[in-house]
Amino acid sequence: MLRYNGSMKPPLARGEAPGKIILFGEHAVVYGRPAIAAPVTQVRARAEIFPAATCTVEAVDLHRRVEVARAPADDPFARMVRLVCQALDVPLPPWRIVVTSEIPIAAGLGSGAAISAAIGRAMLAAFAADMPLAELSALVYEVEKLHHGTPSGIDNTVVVYERPVWFVRGQPPEPFAVARPIHLLIADTGIPSPTKIAVGDVRRAWEQDPARLEALFDKVGDIARQARAAIEAGDIAALGPLMDANQALLAQMGVSSPELDRLIQAARRAGALGAKLSGAGRGGNMIALVTEETAAQVAMALRAASARRVLSTTIGPANPS
Repeated sequence: MLRYNGSMKPPLARGEAPGKIILFGEHAVVYGRPAIAAPVTQVRARAEIFPAATCTVEAVDLHRRVEVARAPADDPFARMVRLVCQALDVPLPPWRIVVTSEIPIAAGLGSGAAISAAIGRAMLAAFAADMPLAELSALVYEVEKLHHGTPSGIDNTVVVYERPVWFVRGQPPEPFAVARPIHLLIADTGIPSPTKIAVGDVRRAWEQDPARLEALFDKVGDIARQARAAIEAGDIAALGPLMDANQALLAQMGVSSPELDRLIQAARRAGALGAKLSGAGRGGNMIALVTEETAAQVAMALRAASARRVLSTTIGPANPS
């Protein structure tokens, strides 16, 4: 609970949203190929609303305070507040919206989308208003454009729906069955992942050599389809080689990095079934597929290879959210 006017007072409302990881299909998903993504419930963004004289957003972790009425159009915090108010056809409320997040910024874990979703959920709770998940996801997507330029829509979809999803741009997200738990380690390179730059560079490469990039995207899409079939069948061992193949294609797109390559190789040498970057690349996080028996040794190897942070997450029946 946060301090307000020198005393401890409960908030009017709260909202939260998880981080996310892309299992298969990043970058190719921008060009219409399928991707698989899942929430990371171990890290979350939260928003709490308190009464105030004007409408402000305070991002505690960033030491930022935004007065919504005066904020520029490209401020993501103010943008989300305005979008919710427009959707509900209400004026800016006299609220202090306090935002905190455990999700590393610029690490491929969907921090921006999670913060926007948390703000939206807190506002809806404070207004006692209902909104379909698809509509909230669409609002978060509008804010994502400020962060990423031409986002695929996968971040907002996963953090709002909070379920593993099969995602094809322009189509409704499709939650699907995960037959057996998928154990993953998520290791942070400590290098910010410049999503807008990486996505822009891939687009320029596509414009310069569309045939080569389209062939890479097709291969990534095929891998995503094979991965979905394996996940639904409970064939977890088949996912490792698919992750490795997806990583090789991402490297050919130019979005890996020496830091990511070092962690990926360390994970594989320590017994991971497969490993790849997750997200835009050029930094941020990589993921390693492990078993309960190999998780500890792979985590140790990742830390020894200079991972800034290692998270453990389970997708599927053991993680129903």
